Amino acid sequence: MDLLIKNGRMISHDNQLISVQLWVKDQFIHAIGKSFDEGLFDQIIDAKNQLVTQGLVDVHVHLRQPGFTYKETIKTGSQAASRGGFTTICAMPNLNPVPDTVERFTQVQEIIRQDAVNHVLQYAPITKNLRSDDLVNQTALKKAGAFAFTNDGVGVQRAGTMYLAMKEAAKNQRAIVAHTEDESLLFDGVMHKGKKAEELDLPGIVSAAESSQIARDLLLAEETGVHYHVCHVSSKESVRVIRQAKEAGVHVTCEVCPHHLLRADEDITCDHGYWKMNPPLRAKEDQKALIDGLLDGTIDCIATDHAPHSLEEKNQSFLKAPFGIVGSEYAFQLIYTTFVKKGIFTLAQVVDWMAIKPAEIFDLPVNRLNIGDTADLAIFDIDHSYIVDQKEFLSQAENTPFIGKELFGDTLYTLVDGKIVWQGGNQNGSLANSR
Repeated sequence: MDLLIKNGRMISHDNQLISVQLWVKDQFIHAIGKSFDEGLFDQIIDAKNQLVTQGLVDVHVHLRQPGFTYKETIKTGSQAASRGGFTTICAMPNLNPVPDTVERFTQVQEIIRQDAVNHVLQYAPITKNLRSDDLVNQTALKKAGAFAFTNDGVGVQRAGTMYLAMKEAAKNQRAIVAHTEDESLLFDGVMHKGKKAEELDLPGIVSAAESSQIARDLLLAEETGVHYHVCHVSSKESVRVIRQAKEAGVHVTCEVCPHHLLRADEDITCDHGYWKMNPPLRAKEDQKALIDGLLDGTIDCIATDHAPHSLEEKNQSFLKAPFGIVGSEYAFQLIYTTFVKKGIFTLAQVVDWMAIKPAEIFDLPVNRLNIGDTADLAIFDIDHSYIVDQKEFLSQAENTPFIGKELFGDTLYTLVDGKIVWQGGNQNGSLANSR
């Protein structure tokens, strides 16, 4: 199968957009050039002078299967990610049953094999059933395909448990990926503790609930030599202690979510579950610290923490709604519109944070759009705007406060292993010219 992507633009080494054509043969990039004989190709995609880039990589999504398929499934979650330009996603293990044995983990892997439209890597938990202090058999789960270990959704509360898990992960050359949350500091909070919480008369969550556990874990990571990755960093204190740990030589990486970069607690308009996420939207100074942390390299990558819930669950007060926001289908678009078009980030930086760095920090295959690389590609319309419309979501969920927002960068095509898995509103790819 020979496929031509013509009239595309790629990011050059000096951050310019240059015209390019890509020859995809089977599942690899076969050639890159200015012009090819179109008669050589079975299929032609006209990129119409839009951005062609490597497929995005999201190291933090919730696919909800098994156990919570009324919220999302592996099929719908992977389709939603493909609509956003993601070709690789990493799925969290807060499922029912938790994939804490080889048998359970293999069952999830089989659903992924059958239903996923892109590459889905499955996390294994750190402890059995997530909330226990009993460690899983990391060696066996590694052999079964676990690429990293996390209890995302809850923090590991006991330092001794985390220490032993880190020692085992270091032996297995796998990362410990941490949802950092000291539950003794939550005080039944549902949003960031600040003026907006007081205004809405809602209990607040102090920043130290996150940062204090990160500080603990950084010392344990230094002791054990493990690769320690922090999920969804949200506070200025967290950025500060991670920066200090990196300067001290601790093997720590971390991610930030688009919603924490774009919004602060003062932007919350009402007491509604669409604004409820964990960690919560924090203060303006935290938001600035996250942006600065990306720019100075303290924060390594951007991840969505795509967390779908049913409309019934989220369409209620902070006090009753579950934590979580969907983000797979418009994450790149939010970042591009808000930061690239305003000159705060460069397009090359965003691609680095959303495609290259996530792969590098977890030792995944890195696609640099070179000849021989796997043809995991995305084409984005960066010249025209569109409106975020939940009726067009491929996810089963719509829990986001960004509905109705005007964005640039809609995904025109997503290719996985050289095959079209998403195309501009038509999953069947009818806009591509097949011969």
